[in-house]
Amino acid sequence: MNEKDFEKENITEEQTDNLTQAQAEEQIARELNVDDSVPGTQHLDDSVEDDSELVQVKGELAEMKDKYLRLVAEFDNFRRRNAKEAIELRQTAAKDMMQALLVVLDDTDRAAKQMEATDDLVQIKEGVSLVFNKLRSTLQGKGLKKMESIHHPFDADLHEAITEIPAPDPELAGKVIDEIEPGYYLNDKLIRYAKVIVGK
Repeated sequence: MNEKDFEKENITEEQTDNLTQAQAEEQIARELNVDDSVPGTQHLDDSVEDDSELVQVKGELAEMKDKYLRLVAEFDNFRRRNAKEAIELRQTAAKDMMQALLVVLDDTDRAAKQMEATDDLVQIKEGVSLVFNKLRSTLQGKGLKKMESIHHPFDADLHEAITEIPAPDPELAGKVIDEIEPGYYLNDKLIRYAKVIVGK
């Protein structure tokens, strides 16, 4: 083999090696979807973007967790405050009612002393009537209202029938003839059914 043939052979092997290496790089670039002009650049950019996205997502997660914890704490405080206000409201409502009734209680004490001091039945009756009227007006001022039942049609939503008796008038059949205990509303809400006698 002469020198020229040897060089040709070396050039061919070198070109083959270069060709094989170029093909390998091209194939890797294709697999990684990388631009052939700058091998490995796209992969590096993707990695940097992934890291920055991860940092951003972690930051958002920490922020949302902080907001969640704050909301939980605020709701817990709101619930406690509401429970405390509800207790105070009930106590205050009872206090207002008791203060209103104390005036009536004072009148009953005065009426009791007056009954001990006199035998005048007319005066005693007047005093007791005044106390009863004051009690009724005080309760009405707090929203209590008596139900009108007599000669009204029986209503199971409002009345509790104690018994049925023959109606003295055919028009009173199925209506309330007498009332054992009156029903009451508090601020238009039924708080006690009327116990009644119904005609049949």
